[in-house]
Amino acid sequence: MSNQIQNPNNKTKYDLKERTLKYSREVINFVKQLPNNSINKPLISQLIRSATSIGANYMEADCAESKKDFRHKISICKKEAKETTYWMQVIESANLNIKEDCKKLWKEAHEFTLIFSSILRK
Repeated sequence: MSNQIQNPNNKTKYDLKERTLKYSREVINFVKQLPNNSINKPLISQLIRSATSIGANYMEADCAESKKDFRHKISICKKEAKETTYWMQVIESANLNIKEDCKKLWKEAHEFTLIFSSILRK
């Protein structure tokens, strides 16, 4: 299976392996800025798990043993991306001063959801 996806609006190809890895790094760097308090601690843990799982499951999908296995792993990627958007919204609610950073990361997770949904439709 190819890890290249093309943006139909501008014909740019994206490497999903690189894109998901970059996203994991951005989320990790983002949470380092958050206060380490009793509210943020469990939220950060959940966000890190779901955000980094997108790329990890994509790597598994890229090495799938069958079409069925590939579809299953991509559906997990989609699920983790949707979960990540949820945790980003919760963290934004708990940390109003980081709204713009949250919005950027939320948007990328939402785009992953759309990408994986598109892959599953094909």
